[in-house]
Parts: sequence; structure tokens; C-alpha cells
Amino acid sequence: MTTTTLAVLVPLLPFLGAVAGLLLGRNAPGFVRPLAVLPTLTALALAVVVAVRQGGDAALTAATELTPTGSVPIELSLYIDGFAALVAVLVGTVATCVQIYSTGYLREDPRYPSYAALVSLFTSAMFLVVYTGDLIVLLVGWEVMGICSYFLVGHYWETPEARAASLKAFLVTKLGDVPFLIGLFALATDAGSFEITKVLDAVAHGGLGHPTVIALLLLAGVAGKSAQFPLHTWLPDAMAGPTPVSALIHAATMVAAGVYFIARLLPVFEASQAAMVVLAVMAAVTMVGSGLAALAQDDIKRVLAYSTIGQLGYMTGALAVGDRSAAVFHLLSHGAFKALLFLAAGVIIHAAGTNSLAAMSRTSRLRERIPDAYWTMTVALLALAAIPPFSGFFSKESVLGAAEHVTTGHTEHAPGAAGWLVLLAGLITALLTAAYATRLWLLAFHGRGAEAPDHGRQPLTMTVVLWVLAVPSLGLGALAYRTLPGWFDGNDLAPTVTTSVLGTGVALAGALIAYAAWRHLRPLAAVAPLGAVAAHPEGDAGQVEAEAIATHAPAYGDVASAPDPADPGRLLLGPLYRHAAVGFHLDAVYSALFVRPVQGGASLVRFLDREVVDTYVRGAGALPRWLGAAVRRAQTGNVQTYVSALLAGTVVLAVAVLLVASGA
Repeated sequence: MTTTTLAVLVPLLPFLGAVAGLLLGRNAPGFVRPLAVLPTLTALALAVVVAVRQGGDAALTAATELTPTGSVPIELSLYIDGFAALVAVLVGTVATCVQIYSTGYLREDPRYPSYAALVSLFTSAMFLVVYTGDLIVLLVGWEVMGICSYFLVGHYWETPEARAASLKAFLVTKLGDVPFLIGLFALATDAGSFEITKVLDAVAHGGLGHPTVIALLLLAGVAGKSAQFPLHTWLPDAMAGPTPVSALIHAATMVAAGVYFIARLLPVFEASQAAMVVLAVMAAVTMVGSGLAALAQDDIKRVLAYSTIGQLGYMTGALAVGDRSAAVFHLLSHGAFKALLFLAAGVIIHAAGTNSLAAMSRTSRLRERIPDAYWTMTVALLALAAIPPFSGFFSKESVLGAAEHVTTGHTEHAPGAAGWLVLLAGLITALLTAAYATRLWLLAFHGRGAEAPDHGRQPLTMTVVLWVLAVPSLGLGALAYRTLPGWFDGNDLAPTVTTSVLGTGVALAGALIAYAAWRHLRPLAAVAPLGAVAAHPEGDAGQVEAEAIATHAPAYGDVASAPDPADPGRLLLGPLYRHAAVGFHLDAVYSALFVRPVQGGASLVRFLDREVVDTYVRGAGALPRWLGAAVRRAQTGNVQTYVSALLAGTVVLAVAVLLVASGA
């Protein structure tokens, strides 16, 4: 079977699995789990075969015209280079792990068939984005992911948090998709084609007439999908969805799509120095802001959500300095350890019966109840904090090294200002990342107070997945230096000595500072258990999570309502803590600038419709009714009355005729 045929089957199999799952979910529930796992697992195997055959060599291309447009054609095409081949393997790996994990996590959920089908459709859409060589087909996968995220984030629709989060995710990402669509049409108009190879060829020959405008329009869509400032606010709230969905969205789909898109079309952005500076500013603000916000979150999943935003900032920062190899390298590394973090968090939430870190800090022996989650999450947090020799160290230092090359003039792919922004923000974020990773580890696993409820061992499907993802979190980075440069345009991924020393130093400093703050505050902490910690019977972890979301108000409301005196974030952030806890009030700003004016306009329209337009409508109906009532009163049935009225009318008409005649 040819490589092209195999590549076509990669997105097709999960799509067929999703359709079959939706059709057979109610009538043949025994087929739901095989239809969820097997197509995705087969797609992963085929993606690996495609990657091996591609081998980092020249891109594999194939195209056939999808529909005649009369001007710019739309083609069903493939464009698989080293980046696409490796990202597809990442997508398949994480999606397969999520599907396997979900069979245990949601085993009692009555809506599991639709959930599994949507996850498969989500996976198929991301494969389409990765493999396609046509921007319109890419847009189709891009939008399908947005629709799937709406339904998956709102899976627990019984809770108001899930309903609000799904609507917010849909609206905010669509807000970015409108200029994104305009940018795609403008790009195709200048290049004369939607095909990526022809677009890049047009850029190489100076064929873009408005590169800055096009790049900024495309960046709006990327900011929405990849949760970059200022359109990042939907991602923390999206934690109201099931934990496996969070792992899928954060590690390999949706948010990764924006980074991958810029990497694919990086020459388009490099054609505009202004766009590269804007990208660098967006990355810097995203990195530092998300790190501060993560230090103040009480919900374990919201900590990880802000962590994802920050790591995506590293990726866009690498792209802002013109190094897509470092960006995609960090995308691959982050995909492994972030999926592990979320799936391990699902086990922790099930064991603790709450999302709240404050509640977990008042629970003892939690790490002894869930040793697999404890050890694998420790590995993932070390990778997140970029501690050597874990994978996050190598990929994050590659980003910092790329920024240093720009600041020292070794590369001219980006302006020096972009390099300095990314480098300084990256070092500050490394300090903050290590601090909030240490804080999460200490509060979740080293609490004191009531003993954690024992629910027995987790299902094997959940435990195995954790250890599978721990392997690349530990060893991907070192292996990448020997194997990945050939896949990444031959670029050297090794960081510089300066950034390695600085990056590791600030990471260790951040971890030590958080630990010292925790040790200082721990004697002040009360050992009484929080009411949020409850013993749940062993069973469906997803139901436990839904209850935790519904009952744990601090996770989605005022985090200060469940204070933990031993929280090092309070000491480290000081008066900034309450602002960071609510995302620096960005949602309130958006509410004041956009939501309230729209609601006010809607209220005005409703008033005009009800009090003005409806008044005319009611008047038009009332006037004939009044006339009919008046005429009805004259119909008395008395002959004398009728004759009198007739004579009176005759007299009036005669007088009128005489007056008119005399006047004439």
C-alpha cells in the first residue's frame, strides 16, 4: 500500500469510527468501546508507518482538485514533511491514550457513546489539519475541532459551569476565526492558490502584496485556537469538561493547531517584521501572565490550564524568533508531559473527591493511595519545570537558545527586539513554572489532616496509560538531539551553554523558593479537613469529577473563599495574589467592553420591539375592532331608529349639496 493511501486512511479511520459509534451507540453498546479505541489505535499505527517512510526527507505531496471555483482552486491535497509526520504521531499517541483511559474513567457514564464518538471526530479533524496541503481543507478541520470542543467541554451539561465554559470556548475561538478566515482569503488572493506549497513559493518570490495585514489577521485566529493573549480566557474555564478531554485539547489538538499552523506558514509571518514583533509581544505577555495566574489557582486543573497557556507562549516565542524547529520540538515534548499531567490529575481528583488544592493539602496519605499517579505526575512536573534530564528541559532550552541567537545576531530571521522579549520572558516564566509546579506537588501530595479515602487501585486502563506517557516525558529530550534534527530541516536543536545555565538556575531557584515558602507557612495551616473532601464510592471517576465541579465553587468562582494558610502562592505573590487568581480581571474587562454593551443593545432592541413596534401592531388591530364595536352599537334592530337615521342622512346630504352649489 502506498504512503499516500496510508496517509489518507489516518484521518479517515477515526472519522468512520465516530460515525459508527454515533449510529451504534444505543442499539449495540458493546461495540462502543472497540469503535472508540481500535480506529484511533490503527490510525496511530499508520501514522507511525507514514513517519518512518517519510523519514524527514522531502515532503510527500499529492493533490486532486476538489471543486472548480473559477478562480482560486480548492484541492484535496497532502503535504507531509518531517514536522507533519511527527506531529501526527503525537496526535495519534495522545488520542489513543485518552480513548483507552476514558474506557475506565467514564465507564458508568450514560453519555459515553457520544463522548467517544466526538473524541474520535476531534482526532480526525486534527489529523486533517496536520496532513492537508490546502488551506481551505485545513480550515474545515480547524472548525470541526471548534465544534467538537463545544460539545466535549459541555459534557457535564447539568452543571452551569460546564454550560458556560462550552459557550465561552465556542464564542472566543470564533471571535478569532473571523479575521482568520479573512486572512486566508487575502493570502490566497495574493498567492493565487490555497495550496500551501504555492503559497510558500509566492512568499519566496515576494508575491505577497500585504504581508503585515495578512499575518495579523491570521494571528487573531491562532490567538483564539492556541489560547494566546488576549484570547486565552476560554481555556481555564474549559476545565469544566472531563479530564481526558482536557488532556486531548491541551496536549495534541485544538491549542496545538495554532502553533502548527504558524510553523507551516512561518515564511508568511517572517515577511513582516511588524508581525514578528507582535508575535513576540503576544508570546511574552502570555508566558509571564499565565505563570503568575497559575501560582494563584486553587483548582488543580486550572493550574495545568494556565501552564498550557504558558508553554504555548514558549512555542509562539520560538516562532517569533524564526525557529520552527524549536517550536515543534517543544510542541512534541509538551504534548507528552501535559497529557500525563491531566490524566494523572484525573486520578487525583477521583481519589481526593475534589479539584481543590486547598482541600488536598488537608488530606494525608493521598500519595500512598495512588502511587502510580504520584510517581508519574512527579516525572511530568519535573519535565514541566524543565529540570534536566527530563524532556521539558531540552525543548524549553532550545527555545531560549533560539532567542539568544537572535539577540546576538547569529540569525536574521527576526528583529532583535523580538529575541530580547522572548529571552527575558522565557527566563522569568521558567522561574514561575518551577514555582507553581512545586506548589502543586506539595499541596496535592504532602497534605496533613484527615486520611484520604481508599477507593482501591485504579482501573488498569488508566494506570497503564500513565506509565506509557511517562516514558517520553523522561527520555524524549535526550533522544531528540540525535534523531530529530534530520526531521526538522536539519536544524541544530541543542541549546547554548548560557541559556542552559540560566534556564536551569532560575528553574531550580523557583522550585526552592516555593518549597521554602511552603515550609515557612506549613506550621500555620489548620489540620482540620475541608468539607469539600468527601469519600466517594469506587466507581465512575467522571461522575466524581462532575460532582467536584458542581460542589467546588472556588474552582470557578472566588478562589479566596477556600483559603489555605500553607499555600506558598499567597506568600510569593502578596497583594498580587487575588488579582492573579481571577486572571487579572481580563474577563471583567471583556464583560465591560463587549458583553454589557451587547446586552444593553439587546435590551434596547427588545424594548423597541415590545413597546414601539408591537404598539403599532396592536393599534392596527385595535382600530378595526373599535370601529366594529361602534357600528355594532348602531345595529339595534329598531325600524324607527333606522328610518330616523336615513332621514337625517338625507337632510345632511341635501344641505351639503346646496352649500356646494351656492358656493360654485
